[in-house]
Amino acid sequence: MTQAAQQPGGMMAIFNMLIPFVLIFVIFYFLVVMPQKKQQKKLQEMLGALQKGDQVLTSAGLYGRIVEVKTHSFKLEIAPKVIVSVQKSAVISKVQDEEAAETKEQ
Repeated sequence: MTQAAQQPGGMMAIFNMLIPFVLIFVIFYFLVVMPQKKQQKKLQEMLGALQKGDQVLTSAGLYGRIVEVKTHSFKLEIAPKVIVSVQKSAVISKVQDEEAAETKEQ
């Protein structure tokens, strides 16, 4: 009879131990995973919308103007008559017109 009395309490103890882990996972998901997914989706949309003539910034810090769009890459003009190929994943942002004018002045 002693074992039968301990079983409901034993299941409750296990359940009470799991609650903090579940809460930590839920908090982690909402604070880290969801914002990262939103950011990744926004980046993919931006990459899909890029077209010839857009000014972009690469992860290497190069500013350039897109001269050709390919399936998995872009050709960027980083200086007059200097064209480089970069993967689409290397582009981190589209540069606004004010920023592009500022970099040309420097």
